[in-house]
Amino acid sequence: MKKRGLISVAAAAALAAASLVAYAPASNAAAKTITLAFQGPLTGEEAQVGQDELAGMLYAVKLFNAKNKGKYVVKVVRADDQGDPAQAAKVAPGIASNKKVIGLVGAAYSGATIASLPFYKQRNLAMVSPSATRVSITDPAAGAIGFPVFHRVVVTDKVQGPSLFKLATKGVSSPKVFVVDDQSAYGVGLVDYMKPGIPAGQSAGFDSVSDKTTDWSATIAKVKTAGANVVIYTGYFPQAAVFFKQLRDSGYTGVLAGGDGVLSPSFVTLAPASVLEGVRLTAGTVPLADISDKLEADFQKKMGKASGVYAAESIDATNIFLSCVSKGVSTRAAMLKCVKKFKGKSLTGANLSFDKNGDVAGGVMNGFEVKAGKIVFTGPVK
Repeated sequence: MKKRGLISVAAAAALAAASLVAYAPASNAAAKTITLAFQGPLTGEEAQVGQDELAGMLYAVKLFNAKNKGKYVVKVVRADDQGDPAQAAKVAPGIASNKKVIGLVGAAYSGATIASLPFYKQRNLAMVSPSATRVSITDPAAGAIGFPVFHRVVVTDKVQGPSLFKLATKGVSSPKVFVVDDQSAYGVGLVDYMKPGIPAGQSAGFDSVSDKTTDWSATIAKVKTAGANVVIYTGYFPQAAVFFKQLRDSGYTGVLAGGDGVLSPSFVTLAPASVLEGVRLTAGTVPLADISDKLEADFQKKMGKASGVYAAESIDATNIFLSCVSKGVSTRAAMLKCVKKFKGKSLTGANLSFDKNGDVAGGVMNGFEVKAGKIVFTGPVK
């Protein structure tokens, strides 16, 4: 059942209108042209995540352009990093050196963000990520490597790690939890923030395997030897689907869970419904349809498809830049200053601003569950 009442339809429409954009006609010569960029995985195994986030950004831009016809035309440059740090290091220099780009929505993934940061910091390009959650990007104890350009509208893995463990073990009698990461910056970091909060006697073990793994028999043997009744995977959805299928095929009947890297519409298409039924997931996102049916319907009408994961957060991130544009901001220096001072509302109606390190003030971690082949929002993890 969908959760309603997060925000009124009227309020949702007003918030959305602040960020929507339509492609302006060529005759709109008097309008000031502003260029923003999006960076995320637009091709490859992780493409669904990037395409969903890009659609959210384009929707926000479409509304803004329509509302400001004759005054502003916002254009979007796309950088496909495939969710891969190595690829991010190749595409980021081009965006950084494009003087027309005054703000970047992204990067989508933490590893890609870290690889891109040297280029964006050098060129003073403000970033607002809808989904990069690794703590070290903004943590002063880890060097705050994102400062001063990086910002994010989602809570970090410092919140997600404990929340994921809590959700995975909810209702489980005498949980024995086995945790597997994919050796990525994201996966390892999520586990690091999960470990300190694991109650005594509830850890069944840990394993760290490459994200290129196709034969999971070694890890499955460890899970069975440990007698685990809960398995948490902190990697991404393509590998999670294969891992979970092989686990089920081996006879494992316990709880399966994953973080926001697994939360993709494509996840439920990569393994039989019987395998994925009941999989528990966490993410700092709220589906548009659970914010407002009217907002989701408008998104589908304008974008020609349903919204996806992190669409709301991508709209929020884009709206921050657009609010600055509406104030006359047209340079990188002015944009970075404006973003740092931003105070507004998210699509859910929550207060939205950044602390001195670029982290969003407030925020919650939400739960999801796979039911009948669909990922269903179950509300905040408590």
